Amino acid sequence: MIREKIKAELVAAMKEHNEAKVSTLRMIGAALKDKDIAARPSGKTDGISDDEILSMFQSMIKQRKESVELYEKGGRADLVEKEKKEIELISSFLPAQMDDEAIKAAIQEAIATTGASSMKDMGKVMGALRGKYAGQMDFGKASGLIKSLLG
Repeated sequence: MIREKIKAELVAAMKEHNEAKVSTLRMIGAALKDKDIAARPSGKTDGISDDEILSMFQSMIKQRKESVELYEKGGRADLVEKEKKEIELISSFLPAQMDDEAIKAAIQEAIATTGASSMKDMGKVMGALRGKYAGQMDFGKASGLIKSLLG
């Protein structure tokens, strides 16, 4: 489903002659192809799942946010704007993001279902959250909340 949406967006951007959007969508396609190829040895001949694609999008957004910070420090407003546009486009493929209250509720539910009681169990909780809320949750925020609840 996500793959089809990316392809449709690419075709539309090409028809509009929107070079920035075409470039970003091609970059997404290349990253997706790399992930698909890397997944082949583990038996995933059809490519990675939608959840894995959403996780890839979150990683791409995180990388761009880090680049924005560096470009701002370096005084490169042109590159800051380019990265922000890429973030916006990549974000459009993600489902609605959870707010802080929803994240906290999901973490408390994951802690209860996994039986987590200490920091040693943080991996179990994160695994449960990644399986259920891929693409919907900022796992950086979630990590801090898990530490505060288990710590």
